[in-house]
Amino acid sequence: MTQTLLIELLTEELPPKALNTLGNAFASSVAEGLEKAQLIDGSTEYTAYASPRRLAVQVKNVKPVQADQQIVKKGPAVANGMKDGVPTKALEGFARGAGAKIEDLKIIHDGRQDVYAYEYTQTGKSLSELLEDIINQAVKKLPIPKVMRWGSSTFTFVRPVHGLVVLHGSDVVEVSVLGLQSRNQTLGHRFLSDGLITITDADSYAEQMKNEGRVIASFAERKAAIQAALNDNAGRLNACVAADEALLDEVTALVEWPVVLEAGFEEHFLAVPQECLILTMQQNQKYFPLLDQNGKLMNRFLLVSNLETANPSHIISGNERVLRARLSDAEFFYKQDQKATLESRLPKLSQVVYHNKLGSQAERLDRLMSISGHIAKALGADAAAAERATRLSKADLVTEMVGEFPELQGTMGKYYARLDGESEEIANAIEQHYRPRFAGDGLPEGKTATAAALADKLETLVGIWGIGLIPTGDKDPYALRRSALGILRMLMNNGLRISDVLNAAFATFPTGKLSENTVAEVADFMQARLAVLLQNDYPQDIVAAVLSQRPDHLDDLEAKLKAVAAFKQLPEAAALAAANKRVQNLLKKADGGLGAVNEALLQQSEEQALFAAAQALQPKITAAVAQRDFQTALTELAAIKPQVDAFFDGVMVMADDAVVKQNRLNLLNQLAEQMNAVADIALLGE
Repeated sequence: MTQTLLIELLTEELPPKALNTLGNAFASSVAEGLEKAQLIDGSTEYTAYASPRRLAVQVKNVKPVQADQQIVKKGPAVANGMKDGVPTKALEGFARGAGAKIEDLKIIHDGRQDVYAYEYTQTGKSLSELLEDIINQAVKKLPIPKVMRWGSSTFTFVRPVHGLVVLHGSDVVEVSVLGLQSRNQTLGHRFLSDGLITITDADSYAEQMKNEGRVIASFAERKAAIQAALNDNAGRLNACVAADEALLDEVTALVEWPVVLEAGFEEHFLAVPQECLILTMQQNQKYFPLLDQNGKLMNRFLLVSNLETANPSHIISGNERVLRARLSDAEFFYKQDQKATLESRLPKLSQVVYHNKLGSQAERLDRLMSISGHIAKALGADAAAAERATRLSKADLVTEMVGEFPELQGTMGKYYARLDGESEEIANAIEQHYRPRFAGDGLPEGKTATAAALADKLETLVGIWGIGLIPTGDKDPYALRRSALGILRMLMNNGLRISDVLNAAFATFPTGKLSENTVAEVADFMQARLAVLLQNDYPQDIVAAVLSQRPDHLDDLEAKLKAVAAFKQLPEAAALAAANKRVQNLLKKADGGLGAVNEALLQQSEEQALFAAAQALQPKITAAVAQRDFQTALTELAAIKPQVDAFFDGVMVMADDAVVKQNRLNLLNQLAEQMNAVADIALLGE
């Protein structure tokens, strides 16, 4: 009879940022182990539980005993098993290894030949025999970067483990894990429950923990409860919660019985930029800031307590007191920073090392200003404004606020630039020059900010690459892949050439400082990253066809991709792609250079027809490409399919006459130029 299986590890407080991952990994490993052991009847259904002090899993339809299995062990071929009626050593060894007598063996056909075999019924093992190893294997597989020992135990785990519950239905399954013997008792909430909780059966676990232990064991259920309570409280204040998924997950992992409370702080702290206040509330205190309907920070916030009490005033006041000290620090830093302008801080950057091979941040600023000025001119923007924004972009690195909260670099520069009387354009560019910071992040707004942002990423990519610190495998300590993707997104959005911006960045470094192959290597790297950037929006073969031409000007990229995607749907596309591949293979065999076609040497009607069609097609494709009408160019190409087919059916390109062969290769070269005017269509379908 199948029943639900429950396994719970009772621990000391688990690391909150890893809790959900640990819970899911433990549950899935146990379920997988039971499935492999053929202890689950039907489909595998399990529920993962994870709270600060426990990892647990509940698996449905677990059998108490494996089903008996019919085992067939195959031995040597009949021809090799007996010699003159006497068993060979091979047959005797097989029988001995199988635990059988010679007379117990049968002869079966294994699909190729007759062989000796031993057939027997293997009695299924019980759950109690198999479960200990399944749990131990699940524990070993957990993604734990650092383990610890506790007491005099030699066992290791992410945190000390103090209890083990293993129930099949209402029966305790006798196993030993991490030095603990299984039982049916556990502990509830550290403060809200009293004494041991006896779990009646595996199915009642979640309800008993909630009702008797004051523990919501399910991570997902706890998270949903917190989210609902946050929304309810925020709605009552006509506000919205400023929090990301990571903070909600972390807080969910810190409490077993969540209670959302409202608290506040003094209004005068709102004079500090709200990003500072929000960061300290979220990062240091795990609080949930509240924004009004205009997106402005309110002096109210929400906190999630792990205690339920009739009078939570002491919890609220205690948290307000702790936050007040934090906000006072932020207010002090902000006031201190205002005593010096960004411009006056620039000399300090000469003491901040950027990289020991590339100099200080001050030296880097000179390079950044040169690159941003060049890009601004290319964009038709004010080069002086771009250079000014770039000059001030790193000054906030030596402020008190950024020293305390490095995440605010750029943001604080914007606020201090405004206080210094800089224009809004320059202030915004200082903040936005780090964009895009991650996949999906917004691009900088405006040409000045774009010039500053491109300069920052280009100097990093070219400089770090040029001194040999190239990404390898999954190692990319300077985030060069991310820089390349950010650069490409900005180039695609602003019509700049890859080669131009790379050369501009390279030219700012002293001669001999970087490898002479840097620009070429980084250009190759960016082409590879461009394929990664596009692969989510277009099929791989379409991306490969367009990128095979190594586009330098990315303005046309989107239009070319859409045109090739449309061309691929045409009935002529597959045949023309195959023909293009054949043309390219033949052109590789050309002995000398390729030139113009001599019409007088075209002997057969098929090659004459192809030449005439190609001549008529060339101005149409040239005009369409010039007008960036790539779809028309490829549609026009489809019209030449009959002549291409006839040519390859009736003409021997590699003729014995060298002059005729060369002329036919010249014709194919002319055809290839037209076929590949937009993309290498030979790659379609691969």
